[in-house]
Amino acid sequence: MVAKLGLNAAFAAGNDLLGIRFDPYMSYNFLVEIDGLLTGGFTEVSGLESEIQLEEYQEGGRNDYVHKFPSRTVYPNLVLSHGLTAIDSLWDWYSSASTGQIKLRSGTIMLLDRKRLPITWWNFKNAYPVKWVGPQFDASNDTQVAVERVELVHQGISKPALARGLAVARAIV
Repeated sequence: MVAKLGLNAAFAAGNDLLGIRFDPYMSYNFLVEIDGLLTGGFTEVSGLESEIQLEEYQEGGRNDYVHKFPSRTVYPNLVLSHGLTAIDSLWDWYSSASTGQIKLRSGTIMLLDRKRLPITWWNFKNAYPVKWVGPQFDASNDTQVAVERVELVHQGISKPALARGLAVARAIV
């Protein structure tokens, strides 16, 4: 029967029988921690990506394809956005970096469930700010929050085994 239905259909049928649901997680519920401190209040995180670059080799006499070999993994900058408050820690970090006083910091981006408990997380390491963008002001919109953005260069993203295991364990319970 599995061969006729396909693996996805069999998996779905098994989940229905066991009462397990794998609904997608909601992206609005997250926290950002930098150097062990919850820096919370972020409205958006982008750049949580990774890509394996390829090197191409054109083999002589083979015109029907080009060999592609993995070379290195690259990570775009992380962009953290949050509502501007009296706490200037991101500005201070950026300002120090802009004068050559680079302080590397590592952190975690945690995805939370509806109860605000961690579902899974990604760690970034040895980051420092390379760009700061202040709020855009608009006198005609009295409900818009002033948002600042800081762009971080970093040395990689990882998803710890514990984070992967926790997500699976929570789905089964």
